Amino acid sequence: MTEDFYIGTYTKRISRGIYRVTVDTAAPKLMDCEWLASAGSPTYIAKAAAKRLYVINKKETDGTTHGGLIIYDVSEEKPRAIQQVLELGASPAYVSVDEARQLVYTANYHTAAVTVYAIAADGTLKETDKVVDQDPVGPAPEQADGPHPHFADLTPDNRLVVCDLGSDKVYVYDVSDDGKLSPVSQLDMPAGYGPRHIVFDDQKGVAYLVGELSSNVATLSYDAATGKLAVKSIISTIPADWTTHNGAAAIRMSKDGRFIYVSNRGNNSLAVFATADDGTLTLVQRISTEGDFPRDFNWTSDQSLLLVVNQNSDNASLFSRDAESGKLTLAQKDFMVPEGVSVLPAKF
Repeated sequence: MTEDFYIGTYTKRISRGIYRVTVDTAAPKLMDCEWLASAGSPTYIAKAAAKRLYVINKKETDGTTHGGLIIYDVSEEKPRAIQQVLELGASPAYVSVDEARQLVYTANYHTAAVTVYAIAADGTLKETDKVVDQDPVGPAPEQADGPHPHFADLTPDNRLVVCDLGSDKVYVYDVSDDGKLSPVSQLDMPAGYGPRHIVFDDQKGVAYLVGELSSNVATLSYDAATGKLAVKSIISTIPADWTTHNGAAAIRMSKDGRFIYVSNRGNNSLAVFATADDGTLTLVQRISTEGDFPRDFNWTSDQSLLLVVNQNSDNASLFSRDAESGKLTLAQKDFMVPEGVSVLPAKF
């Protein structure tokens, strides 16, 4: 048995764009890192059920930078670019697809904008709304130049949640069918927390918010009736004696809700937490990613294997996962993946 993953990358050094990596789940091992399509630093990729990819894209022309998205139709063997949506300035940091309303959301770290697009029948996009964060920022050096939306995706009840690393806030919006945003709530995190990404456990009524700048993960309550988030507890993702730089990156939850996983850039590790019935986290393992600057990671379909990409060392590692303990065991390292940032299962 094999499973494929799309890999989003930076294209600062050796990467050519989007790649596809195959996992042999029986071996288990990584195989066939294949260049799939061109894009400028396609750091994040979202897929739509209509077999289209919505990909972060940057284009340099005569010293001028334009950022946005490139859309690929992948319904056939060879990907086909169907549209580029670009505007002056830096590219977004995150992209997601709303299948129910046929919308696409982007969060732009550099321009402080969250943008909504409507998906046409042919897969192309048209902007429907844009919100620019102008709130005061936190005290960390990375926050000094303004708000930095880093994530925009759906809550379990189909609101939009936005994590802003610069303002130390998490915003919740209602979304109309025609792609208009209406503010619902705002959560203020501790100064310097640096909200990056969030995952929700609908069964427990909680969310888990990773802070890039603080190297923390917070358990939040989520009230679906009001759309409000509140902090329940916070735990560190790195050792107490770690004194050099670290930036917490990706966060994922096992499908049974029993474990939370976070990648650490600097400590170069994956932190594994067990979840209590109230969402409280307890560290059960911290394991090396066998590379430098781990970014995203993701599971095979049964979550028995985990693939993580290390951006600076241009490699990926594969781990087996014990479903009962949540712990990871290294299965393979030093597999070449250039400038890897995001990992997305390729199955539609």
